[in-house]
Amino acid sequence: MTALSRFPRFFVTSPSACPYIPGRQERKIFTELSGHNAGELNDALSRIGFRRSQSVAYRPSCAGCSACVSVRVVAEGFRPNATQRKLLKRYDDLEVTACKPWATEEQYALLKRYLDARHPGGGMAAMDENDYADMVEQSPVTSYVIEYREPSVDGVPGRLVGACITDQQADGLSMIYSFFATEEDGRPGMGTFIIMDHIRRARAAGLPYVYLGYWVKGSARMAYKTRYRPIEMLGPNGWVLLEDEATAATAPMRVREPV
Repeated sequence: MTALSRFPRFFVTSPSACPYIPGRQERKIFTELSGHNAGELNDALSRIGFRRSQSVAYRPSCAGCSACVSVRVVAEGFRPNATQRKLLKRYDDLEVTACKPWATEEQYALLKRYLDARHPGGGMAAMDENDYADMVEQSPVTSYVIEYREPSVDGVPGRLVGACITDQQADGLSMIYSFFATEEDGRPGMGTFIIMDHIRRARAAGLPYVYLGYWVKGSARMAYKTRYRPIEMLGPNGWVLLEDEATAATAPMRVREPV
């Protein structure tokens, strides 16, 4: 292991408009994931709140704000509620495959329909096929595209109705980005099913956690992430169970910036 891989260099982005809280500025701290130890570094950084995007690991580092909180589901303890059990039964016929991280035209077409329906005008709306290929294929760690298809007929694969770019880490599965057929496309609740399927996959593999990224208290876009209990949040003193959203700590978390 080289000195560079053991002591990675960190950088901070310039402030930009926060996509979650109007009127606030966001800033990120990031480092490159490269070399033989990229997976180990990614695992270590994920445990302190970093997320991966292609070959970069990043986390929010906003002045005076710590609204973005890392959350992870405790796979072994998860028990679906009545609504979630109905959804599991409804989509029990889907064929699920863990594919190598290789972008396909079919995946990209599904992504575009998803973005048009759920995030029109968002930051990813202008992605072309090359951008999507980079998002999937530029991974220095163990990654998969988990595909969800309708049942095959006479050996012909069914329609692709969901996909998730997923990292396998030492302590769990990290859901990097999921996209799926929406209500308008005849598949209500697909996003919920994909998360529950990842919880089942983690438990079957003996992995304790499913990392869901960042949760922002009060953000309607993020509210779904706390529907999967037990769920842990990363606070100033480490990972703790999120017992009550109303009392979840949101005080600014001071982070000493790397030099």
